[in-house]
Amino acid sequence: MRWPFIRVLPVNTHFPFVKFAKYASTISIVLIVASLVSLWKPGLNLGIDFKGGSRIELNTPGRTLDFKLVQTTLEGMGLKDVVVQAVGAAGKAGAPSASQAQVEFQTPPNRNAGVAMTQAKAQLSKTLGNVVFTGDSVVGPTISGELMTKGIEALGIAIVLMLFFVWFRFRLSFGLGAVAALFHDVILTFGLVVLLQLEFTLDVIAAILTIIGYSMNDTVVVFDRLRENLRKYKKMPLRDVIDLSVNETLSRTVITGLTAVLALAGLAVFGGATLFPMAVALLFGIVVGTYSSIYIASPIVLLWGIKRGEDEDKAKPIDWTPSMQTGRAPKR
Repeated sequence: MRWPFIRVLPVNTHFPFVKFAKYASTISIVLIVASLVSLWKPGLNLGIDFKGGSRIELNTPGRTLDFKLVQTTLEGMGLKDVVVQAVGAAGKAGAPSASQAQVEFQTPPNRNAGVAMTQAKAQLSKTLGNVVFTGDSVVGPTISGELMTKGIEALGIAIVLMLFFVWFRFRLSFGLGAVAALFHDVILTFGLVVLLQLEFTLDVIAAILTIIGYSMNDTVVVFDRLRENLRKYKKMPLRDVIDLSVNETLSRTVITGLTAVLALAGLAVFGGATLFPMAVALLFGIVVGTYSSIYIASPIVLLWGIKRGEDEDKAKPIDWTPSMQTGRAPKR
Protein backbone atom coordinates (compact mmCIF):
# COMPACT_ATOMS: atom_id res chain seq x y z
CA MET A 1 0.00 0.00 0.00
CA ARG A 2 1.40 3.40 -0.99
CA TRP A 3 1.67 6.10 1.64
CA PRO A 4 0.49 8.74 1.93
CA PHE A 5 -2.75 7.46 0.51
CA ILE A 6 -3.34 10.68 -1.42
CA ARG A 7 -0.64 9.58 -3.88
CA VAL A 8 -2.92 6.77 -5.04
CA LEU A 9 -5.29 9.34 -6.59
CA PRO A 10 -4.60 9.80 -10.31
CA VAL A 11 -3.07 13.13 -11.25
CA ASN A 12 -4.54 13.24 -14.76
CA THR A 13 -8.11 12.04 -15.32
CA HIS A 14 -10.16 11.91 -18.51
CA PHE A 15 -13.74 11.40 -17.36
CA PRO A 16 -16.40 12.41 -19.95
CA PHE A 17 -18.48 14.50 -17.53
CA VAL A 18 -20.42 16.39 -20.21
CA LYS A 19 -21.54 13.08 -21.74
CA PHE A 20 -23.64 12.33 -18.65
CA ALA A 21 -24.81 15.89 -17.97
CA LYS A 22 -28.27 15.22 -19.44
CA TYR A 23 -28.94 12.33 -17.06
CA ALA A 24 -27.50 14.15 -14.05
CA SER A 25 -29.63 17.22 -14.81
CA THR A 26 -32.76 15.08 -15.00
CA ILE A 27 -32.06 13.60 -11.58
CA SER A 28 -31.38 17.08 -10.17
CA ILE A 29 -34.65 18.46 -11.54
CA VAL A 30 -36.61 15.59 -9.96
CA LEU A 31 -34.89 16.14 -6.60
CA ILE A 32 -35.48 19.90 -6.75
CA VAL A 33 -39.20 19.43 -7.43
CA ALA A 34 -39.45 16.89 -4.60
CA SER A 35 -37.63 19.27 -2.23
CA LEU A 36 -39.92 22.17 -3.11
CA VAL A 37 -43.00 20.01 -2.53
CA SER A 38 -41.61 18.86 0.82
CA LEU A 39 -41.28 22.48 1.96
CA TRP A 40 -45.05 22.78 1.54
CA LYS A 41 -45.89 19.41 3.06
CA PRO A 42 -44.78 18.23 5.62
CA GLY A 43 -42.74 21.45 5.88
CA LEU A 44 -39.76 22.48 7.97
CA ASN A 45 -39.39 21.38 11.57
CA LEU A 46 -38.95 24.91 12.92
CA GLY A 47 -36.93 25.39 16.10
CA ILE A 48 -37.74 27.97 18.73
CA ASP A 49 -35.54 30.46 16.85
CA PHE A 50 -38.31 30.70 14.22
CA LYS A 51 -41.52 29.65 15.96
CA GLY A 52 -40.84 31.11 19.40
CA GLY A 53 -40.71 29.26 22.70
CA SER A 54 -38.42 28.45 25.63
CA ARG A 55 -35.36 26.24 25.94
CA ILE A 56 -33.78 24.77 29.08
CA GLU A 57 -30.54 22.81 29.25
CA LEU A 58 -30.16 20.56 32.28
CA ASN A 59 -27.94 17.85 33.69
CA THR A 60 -28.36 15.10 36.31
CA PRO A 61 -24.75 14.37 37.36
CA GLY A 62 -23.90 10.73 37.94
CA ARG A 63 -27.24 9.24 36.93
CA THR A 64 -29.41 8.63 33.90
CA LEU A 65 -32.01 11.24 33.11
CA ASP A 66 -35.60 10.04 32.78
CA PHE A 67 -36.69 11.73 29.55
CA LYS A 68 -40.30 10.62 29.85
CA LEU A 69 -40.55 12.01 33.37
CA VAL A 70 -39.25 15.39 32.22
CA GLN A 71 -41.81 15.52 29.43
CA THR A 72 -44.79 14.48 31.57
CA THR A 73 -43.78 16.94 34.30
CA LEU A 74 -43.79 19.93 31.93
CA GLU A 75 -46.94 18.82 30.14
CA GLY A 76 -48.64 18.54 33.53
CA MET A 77 -47.93 22.25 34.01
CA GLY A 78 -49.93 23.10 30.89
CA LEU A 79 -46.90 23.73 28.67
CA LYS A 80 -47.30 22.77 24.99
CA ASP A 81 -45.13 21.07 22.36
CA VAL A 82 -42.63 19.72 24.89
CA VAL A 83 -39.56 18.20 23.22
CA VAL A 84 -36.72 16.56 25.17
CA GLN A 85 -33.42 15.85 23.39
CA ALA A 86 -30.21 14.28 24.63
CA VAL A 87 -27.10 16.43 24.62
CA GLY A 88 -23.56 15.09 24.76
CA ALA A 89 -21.65 12.13 23.39
CA ALA A 90 -24.75 10.32 22.16
CA GLY A 91 -25.50 13.13 19.72
CA LYS A 92 -29.06 12.00 19.01
CA ALA A 93 -32.39 12.61 20.66
CA GLY A 94 -33.69 9.92 23.00
CA ALA A 95 -30.35 8.27 23.89
CA PRO A 96 -31.21 6.02 26.88
CA SER A 97 -27.95 6.56 28.82
CA ALA A 98 -27.80 10.37 28.54
CA SER A 99 -27.58 12.49 31.67
CA GLN A 100 -27.77 15.83 29.83
CA ALA A 101 -30.81 17.12 27.99
CA GLN A 102 -32.18 20.07 26.10
CA VAL A 103 -35.86 20.78 26.72
CA GLU A 104 -38.01 22.97 24.48
CA PHE A 105 -41.62 23.97 25.05
CA GLN A 106 -44.26 26.53 24.10
CA THR A 107 -45.73 28.85 26.72
CA PRO A 108 -49.54 29.37 26.50
CA PRO A 109 -50.47 32.88 25.24
CA ASN A 110 -52.09 33.87 28.55
CA ARG A 111 -48.91 33.20 30.58
CA ASN A 112 -45.67 35.14 30.93
CA ALA A 113 -42.75 33.25 29.33
CA GLY A 114 -40.24 34.30 31.99
CA VAL A 115 -42.50 33.25 34.85
CA ALA A 116 -43.27 29.95 33.11
CA MET A 117 -39.51 29.31 32.75
CA THR A 118 -38.92 29.87 36.48
CA GLN A 119 -41.86 27.64 37.44
CA ALA A 120 -40.67 24.90 35.07
CA LYS A 121 -37.20 24.87 36.63
CA ALA A 122 -38.65 24.72 40.13
CA GLN A 123 -40.95 21.84 39.25
CA LEU A 124 -38.16 19.90 37.50
CA SER A 125 -35.89 20.34 40.51
CA LYS A 126 -38.67 19.05 42.78
CA THR A 127 -39.40 16.05 40.53
CA LEU A 128 -35.88 15.03 39.49
CA GLY A 129 -34.04 15.82 42.69
CA ASN A 130 -30.37 16.73 42.10
CA VAL A 131 -30.48 18.61 38.77
CA VAL A 132 -28.17 21.30 37.39
CA PHE A 133 -29.49 23.85 34.89
CA THR A 134 -26.71 24.83 32.46
CA GLY A 135 -28.59 27.30 30.27
CA ASP A 136 -31.94 28.73 29.20
CA SER A 137 -33.40 31.06 26.58
CA VAL A 138 -36.75 32.52 25.59
CA VAL A 139 -37.70 33.63 22.05
CA GLY A 140 -40.96 35.52 21.53
CA PRO A 141 -43.16 35.13 18.43
CA THR A 142 -42.35 38.64 17.15
CA ILE A 143 -38.59 38.08 17.35
CA SER A 144 -38.89 34.63 15.79
CA GLY A 145 -40.82 36.07 12.82
CA GLU A 146 -38.16 38.71 12.30
CA LEU A 147 -35.42 36.06 12.48
CA MET A 148 -37.13 34.01 9.78
CA THR A 149 -37.50 37.05 7.51
CA LYS A 150 -33.90 38.15 8.04
CA GLY A 151 -32.62 34.62 7.49
CA ILE A 152 -34.38 34.27 4.13
CA GLU A 153 -33.22 37.78 3.15
CA ALA A 154 -29.63 36.82 3.96
CA LEU A 155 -29.84 33.79 1.68
CA GLY A 156 -31.33 35.83 -1.17
CA ILE A 157 -28.81 38.67 -0.88
CA ALA A 158 -25.91 36.19 -0.80
CA ILE A 159 -27.06 34.53 -4.03
CA VAL A 160 -27.59 37.87 -5.84
CA LEU A 161 -24.15 39.12 -4.78
CA MET A 162 -22.59 35.90 -6.02
CA LEU A 163 -24.25 36.42 -9.42
CA PHE A 164 -22.78 39.90 -9.77
CA PHE A 165 -19.36 38.74 -8.59
CA VAL A 166 -19.08 35.93 -11.14
CA TRP A 167 -20.57 38.14 -13.86
CA PHE A 168 -17.97 40.81 -13.14
CA ARG A 169 -15.13 38.28 -12.73
CA PHE A 170 -15.95 36.20 -15.81
CA ARG A 171 -19.03 36.73 -17.99
CA LEU A 172 -22.83 36.49 -17.79
CA SER A 173 -23.12 32.83 -18.83
CA PHE A 174 -20.72 31.88 -16.05
CA GLY A 175 -22.73 33.91 -13.55
CA LEU A 176 -25.99 32.22 -14.54
CA GLY A 177 -24.37 28.80 -14.21
CA ALA A 178 -22.99 29.64 -10.78
CA VAL A 179 -26.33 30.97 -9.49
CA ALA A 180 -28.20 27.93 -10.86
CA ALA A 181 -25.75 25.73 -8.95
CA LEU A 182 -26.36 27.76 -5.77
CA PHE A 183 -30.14 27.45 -6.08
CA HIS A 184 -29.69 23.72 -6.66
CA ASP A 185 -27.56 23.32 -3.52
CA VAL A 186 -29.80 25.44 -1.28
CA ILE A 187 -33.06 23.80 -2.35
CA LEU A 188 -31.69 20.25 -2.00
CA THR A 189 -30.31 21.10 1.45
CA PHE A 190 -33.75 22.33 2.50
CA GLY A 191 -35.15 19.06 1.14
CA LEU A 192 -32.72 17.04 3.26
CA VAL A 193 -33.64 19.03 6.38
CA VAL A 194 -37.32 18.24 5.76
CA LEU A 195 -36.64 14.58 4.90
CA LEU A 196 -34.68 13.94 8.11
CA GLN A 197 -36.94 16.31 10.10
CA LEU A 198 -33.88 18.12 11.41
CA GLU A 199 -34.66 21.10 13.61
CA PHE A 200 -34.45 24.23 11.47
CA THR A 201 -32.60 26.85 13.50
CA LEU A 202 -30.29 29.81 12.96
CA ASP A 203 -27.40 27.32 12.97
CA VAL A 204 -28.87 25.66 9.87
CA ILE A 205 -29.22 29.08 8.19
CA ALA A 206 -25.52 29.65 8.93
CA ALA A 207 -24.75 26.22 7.47
CA ILE A 208 -26.62 27.04 4.25
CA LEU A 209 -24.76 30.35 3.91
CA THR A 210 -21.51 28.41 4.35
CA ILE A 211 -22.62 25.96 1.67
CA ILE A 212 -23.22 28.89 -0.69
CA GLY A 213 -19.69 30.11 -0.09
CA TYR A 214 -18.14 26.66 -0.54
CA SER A 215 -20.13 25.89 -3.68
CA MET A 216 -19.23 29.26 -5.19
CA ASN A 217 -15.55 28.77 -4.38
CA ASP A 218 -15.54 25.37 -6.07
CA THR A 219 -17.40 26.72 -9.10
CA VAL A 220 -15.02 29.68 -9.48
CA VAL A 221 -12.03 27.30 -9.48
CA VAL A 222 -13.56 25.33 -12.36
CA PHE A 223 -14.57 28.49 -14.24
CA ASP A 224 -11.12 30.03 -13.85
CA ARG A 225 -9.53 26.96 -15.42
CA LEU A 226 -12.24 26.95 -18.10
CA ARG A 227 -11.44 30.54 -19.03
CA GLU A 228 -7.74 29.75 -19.26
CA ASN A 229 -8.38 26.74 -21.49
CA LEU A 230 -10.73 28.71 -23.73
CA ARG A 231 -7.84 31.06 -24.47
CA LYS A 232 -5.38 28.21 -24.87
CA TYR A 233 -7.46 25.87 -27.06
CA LYS A 234 -9.28 28.24 -29.41
CA LYS A 235 -10.38 25.54 -31.88
CA MET A 236 -11.34 22.83 -29.39
CA PRO A 237 -15.12 22.22 -29.08
CA LEU A 238 -16.63 23.81 -25.98
CA ARG A 239 -17.82 20.50 -24.50
CA ASP A 240 -14.27 19.14 -24.71
CA VAL A 241 -12.85 22.27 -23.09
CA ILE A 242 -15.34 21.89 -20.22
CA ASP A 243 -14.39 18.23 -19.73
CA LEU A 244 -10.71 19.14 -19.77
CA SER A 245 -11.17 21.94 -17.24
CA VAL A 246 -13.22 19.83 -14.82
CA ASN A 247 -10.70 16.97 -14.99
CA GLU A 248 -7.79 19.32 -14.38
CA THR A 249 -9.39 20.67 -11.20
CA LEU A 250 -10.85 17.35 -10.03
CA SER A 251 -8.01 16.28 -7.72
CA ARG A 252 -8.08 19.66 -5.96
CA THR A 253 -11.85 19.41 -5.56
CA VAL A 254 -11.71 15.87 -4.15
CA ILE A 255 -8.95 16.67 -1.66
CA THR A 256 -10.67 19.83 -0.42
CA GLY A 257 -14.05 18.11 -0.14
CA LEU A 258 -12.65 15.10 1.74
CA THR A 259 -10.87 17.35 4.23
CA ALA A 260 -14.10 19.22 4.97
CA VAL A 261 -16.16 16.02 5.17
CA LEU A 262 -13.79 14.43 7.71
CA ALA A 263 -13.94 17.50 9.96
CA LEU A 264 -17.72 17.75 9.72
CA ALA A 265 -18.19 14.04 10.36
CA GLY A 266 -16.45 14.49 13.71
CA LEU A 267 -18.71 17.46 14.46
CA ALA A 268 -21.83 15.44 13.60
CA VAL A 269 -20.81 12.51 15.83
CA PHE A 270 -19.41 14.36 18.84
CA GLY A 271 -21.04 17.79 18.59
CA GLY A 272 -24.25 16.82 20.36
CA ALA A 273 -27.89 17.35 19.47
CA THR A 274 -27.59 21.12 19.21
CA LEU A 275 -24.96 21.04 16.44
CA PHE A 276 -26.13 17.82 14.75
CA PRO A 277 -28.55 19.49 12.26
CA MET A 278 -25.94 22.05 11.23
CA ALA A 279 -23.22 19.41 10.78
CA VAL A 280 -25.47 17.15 8.68
CA ALA A 281 -26.56 20.08 6.49
CA LEU A 282 -22.93 21.07 5.93
CA LEU A 283 -21.91 17.50 5.12
CA PHE A 284 -24.66 17.23 2.53
CA GLY A 285 -23.92 20.69 1.18
CA ILE A 286 -20.24 19.90 0.58
CA VAL A 287 -21.23 16.87 -1.50
CA VAL A 288 -23.94 18.59 -3.59
CA GLY A 289 -21.77 21.70 -3.92
CA THR A 290 -19.04 19.64 -5.57
CA TYR A 291 -21.60 17.87 -7.75
CA SER A 292 -23.30 21.09 -8.86
CA SER A 293 -20.00 22.67 -9.95
CA ILE A 294 -19.60 19.81 -12.42
CA TYR A 295 -23.14 18.95 -13.48
CA ILE A 296 -25.12 22.17 -13.00
CA ALA A 297 -22.85 25.19 -13.47
CA SER A 298 -20.70 23.85 -16.33
CA PRO A 299 -23.54 22.40 -18.47
CA ILE A 300 -25.43 25.72 -18.27
CA VAL A 301 -22.36 27.45 -19.73
CA LEU A 302 -22.46 24.87 -22.52
CA LEU A 303 -26.19 25.45 -23.15
CA TRP A 304 -25.83 29.24 -23.10
CA GLY A 305 -22.80 29.13 -25.34
CA ILE A 306 -19.68 31.28 -25.40
CA LYS A 307 -18.48 33.64 -28.07
CA ARG A 308 -14.90 32.51 -28.51
CA GLY A 309 -12.22 35.18 -28.51
CA GLU A 310 -14.50 37.62 -26.72
CA ASP A 311 -11.89 38.67 -24.21
CA GLU A 312 -8.68 37.93 -26.07
CA ASP A 313 -7.64 41.58 -26.07
CA LYS A 314 -8.11 41.83 -22.32
CA ALA A 315 -5.98 38.74 -21.83
CA LYS A 316 -3.12 39.87 -24.10
CA PRO A 317 0.11 39.67 -22.07
CA ILE A 318 2.41 42.66 -21.63
CA ASP A 319 5.83 42.42 -23.20
CA TRP A 320 8.26 43.43 -20.47
CA THR A 321 11.41 42.98 -22.64
CA PRO A 322 13.50 46.19 -22.47
CA SER A 323 13.64 48.19 -25.68
CA MET A 324 17.02 48.28 -27.42
CA GLN A 325 16.72 52.02 -28.09
CA THR A 326 15.13 53.47 -24.97
CA GLY A 327 16.01 50.83 -22.38
CA ARG A 328 12.40 50.94 -21.17
CA ALA A 329 9.69 48.34 -21.25
CA PRO A 330 7.34 49.01 -24.16
CA LYS A 331 3.83 50.15 -23.40
CA ARG A 332 0.95 47.80 -23.81
